[in-house]
Amino acid sequence: MEIRNLNQLLSNAARKYDKPDALLYKQAGDWQRVSSRELLEEAGKLAIGLTALGIGHGDKVVLLSENRHEWFFIDASLQILGAVNVPIYATLPATQIAYIVSDSESKVIIASTAEQQKKIAAIRKQLTSVKHYITIDAPTDDYEALSLHEVKQQGEESRRANPNLIKELSDMVKSEDLASIIYTSGTTGDPKGVMLTHRNLVSNVLASQKALPVDDTDVALSVLPYSHIFERMVAHYLYANSGVTVALAESQETLLENLNEIQPTVMTMVPRFYEKVYAGMMEKIAKGSLLKQKIFHWAVGVGHAQGKYRQRDETVPLLLKLKYALASKLVFSKLHARLGGRLRFFVSGAAPLSKEIAEFFWATGLQILEGYGLTETSPVVSVNRPEAFKFGKVGQPIEGVEVKIVDDGEILVRGPNVMKGYYKNAAATREAIDKNGFFYTGDVGVLDSDGFLAITDRKKDLIVTAGGKNIAPQPIESKVKTSPYISEIVLVGDKRHFLAAIIVPNFEKLVAWCQEQSIHVSDRESMRQHPDVISFIETQVQSMTSHFAQFEKIKKIALLATDFTLESGELTPTLKVKRRVIETRYKDIIDRMYE
Repeated sequence: MEIRNLNQLLSNAARKYDKPDALLYKQAGDWQRVSSRELLEEAGKLAIGLTALGIGHGDKVVLLSENRHEWFFIDASLQILGAVNVPIYATLPATQIAYIVSDSESKVIIASTAEQQKKIAAIRKQLTSVKHYITIDAPTDDYEALSLHEVKQQGEESRRANPNLIKELSDMVKSEDLASIIYTSGTTGDPKGVMLTHRNLVSNVLASQKALPVDDTDVALSVLPYSHIFERMVAHYLYANSGVTVALAESQETLLENLNEIQPTVMTMVPRFYEKVYAGMMEKIAKGSLLKQKIFHWAVGVGHAQGKYRQRDETVPLLLKLKYALASKLVFSKLHARLGGRLRFFVSGAAPLSKEIAEFFWATGLQILEGYGLTETSPVVSVNRPEAFKFGKVGQPIEGVEVKIVDDGEILVRGPNVMKGYYKNAAATREAIDKNGFFYTGDVGVLDSDGFLAITDRKKDLIVTAGGKNIAPQPIESKVKTSPYISEIVLVGDKRHFLAAIIVPNFEKLVAWCQEQSIHVSDRESMRQHPDVISFIETQVQSMTSHFAQFEKIKKIALLATDFTLESGELTPTLKVKRRVIETRYKDIIDRMYE
């Protein structure tokens, strides 16, 4: 049977697998289980409760919440109704929330915690389209709203009067109906609402599932935000359709603890996670004895040698196999244990992954499958497969998706996963999607002879020096961030004679280094200006970029005393640096580097 909408996808999967532990979440120190049937049951109650409030097909509903198990119930209930989920990052400030609610013309806001309710209360008078306010946690004393529990109770009573209502509602949903409007990060100007249909998401789930072999024996630990389409498509739909058990990590801070509790077999993460794991290992080894350092580097060398045979699917020579077994016992097993001990593979997306880091993890016996996609493509365009992958590439296009590179290097994508358009923005839609249905990604890349795609940079981020050299900043920045002493870096140099960099140090590591060097600094400001600190960071940058071409070398750096944050407007909700904001905000510092 052809799956036309997300309701059919979820209900078919629930019948097929009927898992008692479809969803796991931690509450009061213990892991709680939600079965496949219970998930759909709760979603159905909520859907009928929402109909009693007058919410139905095509209505927009804002969901302002961090990851939690109720996210699954709410999203599934909106799909049953044919309503449109408009997710908002829990980290967004009230002013940005007001814009999204108003632009989307949402009739309902579902807010999670007292903190989120406070944000809505501050802008409530501006939200003229909103008819109902609902909370996941109990409403605070000064926040007039229905609780999610009350809405479900009402739905349970109504369902008894009409037991077939859920099926009737879900059957009415067509493949071209909107499932979600997701507002892009807005690195330039106001964010745009990306309209994704049921067809967009279902096609992406089914094609991605063929590329990533997961099944009902797998357990996934989910930590990335569901407001972002990457984790939502995978955790809510792909895993469900494959019978995978999904465990919700409590937070980024408890991730390592949750990894050891759940012992996942698959996991999706962003490159920053792998960078931190890699940098942490490098720092630990650097502080170890000379013997430990030699054993580590020997083991990694053995891992790289063995990995080349594995990548080519060739028989590993017996001696090398024995060496690798020893390397695994002495070194790699510790990393595996730290990450739960059962991981079959990671999937990486949302930002470029350093080739060096991917090769390092592969050498240790852990595979990272890097993929590529955008909100506008639901999101997956291409991904490496366990049996067919190349380091530094983002894999081959998934089934049904066509990729081509135009003369200026921009990547164009066509397929059933490409969005319907930008909400209430026909001009932007025409600019993004041509008459032949190709979406202009804004990314620059190349396709090799085997059909593997490599992303070289964002089209608008390319730096062209005064000497006419085209420089892609992302590979250089990714490499520099493998230093444990560097948290963020933004390259500058457009129309200048050389590259320079704005750097946010990892102050936790830098404080320890200063103490070891008997450098007395009282605060971050004095630390960033200390000549020895600047010299040390320069040395880190030079060592990380030694293999780049001369024109790609960073000639000067400037250190900042404060981190880039979402609240300051320097990061997008997916924690990407807003390059133009940094260049404008720190223009004086940048200009001084070129005096």
